[in-house]
Amino acid sequence: MNNLKNIKEILDSGTSEEKIEIISKLDDDDIKVRGEAFSSLILNENKISDLLINSLGSQNKNIRGYAALVLSNRNDSSAIPEIIKLTYDQSSMVRSCALGALGHLKAKEAKKVICNCLFDSNLEVKKSALQAIVDLGYSLTEDEIKEISKEKDSELDRLLDNVKRKVDRKGFEPSI
Repeated sequence: MNNLKNIKEILDSGTSEEKIEIISKLDDDDIKVRGEAFSSLILNENKISDLLINSLGSQNKNIRGYAALVLSNRNDSSAIPEIIKLTYDQSSMVRSCALGALGHLKAKEAKKVICNCLFDSNLEVKKSALQAIVDLGYSLTEDEIKEISKEKDSELDRLLDNVKRKVDRKGFEPSI
């Protein structure tokens, strides 16, 4: 696959092995190649969900994380159960991508794992979990907000403000 222009053609009519090779380009050293593979996988109209879902089990963290994002951008809700599993991944980058995907997919069934990730040891994972909370329209208890506020991070504070504004506009809402 020397020519990036062949990606669309391969996704349209290539073999499974050729399509898997394109998915492997999500871990390419060249950001242009990664971007082209990512865009092509999102925009492709063929039924490639099974290949992408299988990629969530890849040994490579970039492929796991980016495949979750591709699936969410394709609005593939059938992938939600497998993406939920990635919230327990050893890689914080994969956990963060999985949370972003779940928020984008409005995965209400992921409520518990998203809430658990609010208290992840990694700050970026916490931010992704909080963004998913915002995306899903959930609220937090005052105790949860206080606990998360201890982090002292401006982006986290901005996301918490979004959650607080939602509660202020609608009145008290039950916690997730």
